[in-house]
Amino acid sequence: MEFIWILFAFICGLAVKLVNLPPLIGFLAAGFILNFMQVQPSSILEHLSNLGITLMLFCIGLKLHVKDLLKREVWASTIGHMGAWTILIIGVASLLGIVGLHAFEILSLRTAALIGFALSFSSTVCIVKLLEEAGEMKTRHGQLALGILVMQDIVAVVFLVLATGKVPSIWAVLLFALIPLRPVLGKLLNKSGHGEMLPLTGLFFALGGYELFYLVGVKGDLGALIMGILLASHTKASELNKSLMNFKDLFLIGFFLSIGFSALPTWSMLGLSLILTALLVVKFLLFFYFFNSLRLRGRTSFLGALALSNYSEFGLIVVALSVQAGWISNDWLVILALAVSFSFVITSVFYRKAHSYFRRYKDTIRRYENAVPLPEDCFEQPKNMEVLVVGLGRVGRGAFESLTGMIGNVVAGMDADQFRIKQMQNDQHNVFFGDGEDVDLWEHLDLTNVKLILLALPSADDSVNVVKQLRSGGFRGQVAAIARYHDERDYMLKAGIDNVFNFYTEAGTGFAEESLSLIR
Repeated sequence: MEFIWILFAFICGLAVKLVNLPPLIGFLAAGFILNFMQVQPSSILEHLSNLGITLMLFCIGLKLHVKDLLKREVWASTIGHMGAWTILIIGVASLLGIVGLHAFEILSLRTAALIGFALSFSSTVCIVKLLEEAGEMKTRHGQLALGILVMQDIVAVVFLVLATGKVPSIWAVLLFALIPLRPVLGKLLNKSGHGEMLPLTGLFFALGGYELFYLVGVKGDLGALIMGILLASHTKASELNKSLMNFKDLFLIGFFLSIGFSALPTWSMLGLSLILTALLVVKFLLFFYFFNSLRLRGRTSFLGALALSNYSEFGLIVVALSVQAGWISNDWLVILALAVSFSFVITSVFYRKAHSYFRRYKDTIRRYENAVPLPEDCFEQPKNMEVLVVGLGRVGRGAFESLTGMIGNVVAGMDADQFRIKQMQNDQHNVFFGDGEDVDLWEHLDLTNVKLILLALPSADDSVNVVKQLRSGGFRGQVAAIARYHDERDYMLKAGIDNVFNFYTEAGTGFAEESLSLIR
């Protein structure tokens, strides 16, 4: 039976990838097809789904810092958006009930509010998947979206306590002891090494956090998230996240398949779900309005709002609890399952072209910016810059430090990870915060004296997008980039990058040359 799920997930995932769409769309389709074929899901699929979500939340925690959650643009936009959206859905439901749609006509004020609340959440699974694929987890808009998702998860915990009447145990206060225990957790992570013990240690922390919180009556997923946050500042946090990535992605396939098994719709349910899907435009506009009101730049507001404009799997939990309590009919569970699925598809398609959309409509979007941006959104112009390294991960930082040693402080480094930039600035490195795909950034930077730009970015598409912006802005210097695969190298050279360094091949060549010098 398990092979049937794998077979359909593989066929549908590959089919949509061949037409340049995210595989998760194929996984969703596979679930509905299997349901239509009356293939029965087993508990194994549910376990895989839950394990994938737990690992995903742990990995989110590894990339978050508590102070980011306390920023006004995170908590204020979360609360403001949820309240405004819920009121909006009550109004829409009332209006559709007046015009004669039976499903809305029979809704009471309380049930309409519950549906609005359920739809106010954005999908952690979908958004994290998209941000990871785009390499944007550490960007300004990526961190904004993740912060809001965490705040929504906290609201979810409060709702579950109130809805189920399950009050956390008095022993829950002992969870605060995890904070002083953080050095111990860090030492365990150090002792795990770099081999097979590292992902096993990650699984231990993620599942251990889940079980610990669950035992004292708190949502287990929150425990996995908190455990990740406690380890976020550890030097091996990034390595741990990478070691868990393939496990997490594999288990999450179970989550996408399970949505399709929720129920089979009628034509009426399909029509109602499409109405809810159409309201995603309003959800986007509300997020965009709140972000701009809180002085975020237009680009950050646009990309953040676009990423968050979908419905969440948690909405299904809210409706399921409402069905069990007899507050709402079971049909709404099917309607929301369809709306959630459609929203995943729409976000996956549109977000992949988000940077292109911004470049096309940037003048219109900028009209809604606040005249005085937040201090961290102001651009910094490095002095005496002749060489710029974009992306300060392992490869980029190595290149930056080598070039600095050779030609001095005329080398500047740029990265979209604010935490990394602050650490390097504290070490007196000539670096500054910036997102390589940010059109606003390149328009504000003075590149007159820059002779060479090195793009050490994780994605070939990211490097191509950057070089297009540079060339359209009149930059005539040399551009070099890194690639992992041979086909990426050809693609990047055709896009106008002057030199592409395949770091797997070239690292081997360099290793051979230096080693050979030992015997000559």
